[in-house]
Amino acid sequence: MALFSSLTPVLIAIICVLIGVILKKTNGEKEKRETKSKPLSRPWVDEDLKDGTDHHLEEEEADEEWQGLDENVAHVPFFAERYPEDKMIKRSKMFYELLNKRRSVRFLSDEPVPREVIDNVIRTAGTSPSGAHTEPWTFVVVQDPYLKHKIREIVEEEEEINYKKRMGDRWVNDLKRLRTNWIKEYLDTAPYLILIFKQVYGWLPDGKKKTHYYNEISVSIACGILLAALQNAGLYTVTSTPLNCGPQLRVLLQRPANEKLLLLLPVGYPKKDATVPALTRKPLEDIMVVM
Repeated sequence: MALFSSLTPVLIAIICVLIGVILKKTNGEKEKRETKSKPLSRPWVDEDLKDGTDHHLEEEEADEEWQGLDENVAHVPFFAERYPEDKMIKRSKMFYELLNKRRSVRFLSDEPVPREVIDNVIRTAGTSPSGAHTEPWTFVVVQDPYLKHKIREIVEEEEEINYKKRMGDRWVNDLKRLRTNWIKEYLDTAPYLILIFKQVYGWLPDGKKKTHYYNEISVSIACGILLAALQNAGLYTVTSTPLNCGPQLRVLLQRPANEKLLLLLPVGYPKKDATVPALTRKPLEDIMVVM
């Protein structure tokens, strides 16, 4: 009896330790499940990613599903124009000098721009490479004053919330030196707004969904080519990513649920009194590594 009494505190202590270990393990597993189920809080991520109309490809459709493409694409001879080395160097330098003049311009004139130029720069963007040649882009050109103003209203309403609540002090302070805010006058004054949508999937002839591989990077490359084409034509823009405006703008422009807004570009000539921040670009040695 005395032996049992002396062991009782030890047994109680062991039992308590075991219970603690079990509870800790249970809570840990619960936290893991909650972490997996709870999305990370990233206020800078566009709410369009959470759009309820987004339909993801089902596994049985995405895995080894015939995509409706020709099984054997014909190959034709390719004849490339080749330049002498001195001409290559000259052309590459001239192209750099042209694009080095590109600036983000927020003060755009309402002076008309030939529509044919807009058609041509978008044709140029459409030459971009894409995953499995799915060409997952839609360029919506808005010139109607009423639609442009509605776009401005939607963007400014969300941008004011972004600046005041979502973006955080660090981001807002980083933008202060560039003198940007939620007022987007250029959305009214620019003769054209080009809204670039990525098609997150397509449709097969039988109505099933078609995978668009690397759709975001494919459309991003097309956007880069579009910016170069605009600069080449003597037009200016500012790359605008209207945070949390995607679903509203998609509905306004009557775009289907498989399209997500990636970029908004106001396009036109700079105002005569336009200004830009006095910025410099990184030198070559800071952006290139030769191995």
